[in-house]
This record gives sequence, structure tokens and C-alpha cells, in this order.
Amino acid sequence: MFGALAAGGAVVSILASTLAGPSAVRDEPPSEKITVDVLTVNGSGCPAGTAEVAVSPDNTAFTVTYSNYLAQVGVGARPTDWRKNCQLSLLVHVPAGFTYAIASADYRGFASLEPGSTGVEKAGYYFQGSPSTTYATHTFAGAYADDWHATDTTDAAALVWAPCGVARNLNVNSEVRVLAGTSDTTSATSFMTMDSTDGAVSTVYHFAWQQC
Repeated sequence: MFGALAAGGAVVSILASTLAGPSAVRDEPPSEKITVDVLTVNGSGCPAGTAEVAVSPDNTAFTVTYSNYLAQVGVGARPTDWRKNCQLSLLVHVPAGFTYAIASADYRGFASLEPGSTGVEKAGYYFQGSPSTTYATHTFAGAYADDWHATDTTDAAALVWAPCGVARNLNVNSEVRVLAGTSDTTSATSFMTMDSTDGAVSTVYHFAWQQC
């Protein structure tokens, strides 16, 4: 379920701040089952019932799967379709004595971009009460017709840890944009998705673990 995704994208460092002061980073996750509650879902890219969250069996990651996350310009597109976004507020339940950070995130989808157009994926995440989100942006230029994949990675020294023993929501924000540029919008359509039309996972958030 968490195998290799489509090639491409970039690696950047994000969220360079700290919250709690637990012990050293662990390589192994806790053995007790982790659960994630979806508290709120908002945005044009994730209408009600189109976003699902699941935790991997080994507690190393959780996934967000979208089924209606598409931005487009050109024939058949509405004026507001060029940008779609999604804001998720999640509560991650972890065993007592542990805390977590998001070490990296993999995003994927499909893009069909006419020559002269551009597709943009932008995402970030932060804990309730922490400083403003730091976003990572990935750009794909037309002509392009293929799966896309982008990875954001946080250096170990810059990991942001959930406060020990305190329930703080994890806010996950993302957006997809398609810019017409010099492309011909009167005879063709450019679009970009962040979804799983082929049944594969669209977004994977990888945990880092510490003991409090």
C-alpha cells in the first residue's frame, strides 16, 4: 500500500521550529495501534465524502485519499476551477508516553497540461497553536501528460513535535492550481488532480516518533 509512487517532484525542508522537548528520535513506532480522527474537512478540493484518512498497519504513516480533487482551465472549466484546496483538521491518538512529528509527506496525482500552461501543488501542515504554516510548492510545466509525484522532507533537527501529553489538532492544508499561461483555452483543457482514480494512495504522511 505504501510502495513506490510515480517519479518526479522535489525535496524541500519545511516547518523549522520546535514545540516539545521529548527524548531522542526513535526508529521504531509504538506497537499499540494509532488512530486518526477527522475533525473537520473544508475546501473545494474535498467536498463532503471525498476524503478518507487511514493509518498504516505498522504505525509508520497515515494516508489521505481524495476522490474529487481536480483543478482545470480551458474548455468545460468554470472560472473558479483553476484552483482547488483542502483543509483537514486531524486528531492523532498515540499511546501514552509517546509523541510524534511529520518527517515527510508524499503527494501524487495526474496532470494533463497543454503547452504554455502550468500546474502547481502546494502543501503544508502544523499543530494547533504553533506558528504559521510553512508551505512547500512544486511546479509542473506543460506540455505534460503523466502521473506526478512530489515529496517534502523535514530535517531531523527541524522536526516539529506534538506536545507530550496534550491533545493538539494536526492541520493539513493543500491546494492544486492550473495556470493557463500562453495555452489555448478555447480549444483544449489543462487539468491537474490530487486523487487516486487508479485506486492507489494519493498522499502519505510519514511519522517520526519519540518517547516523552
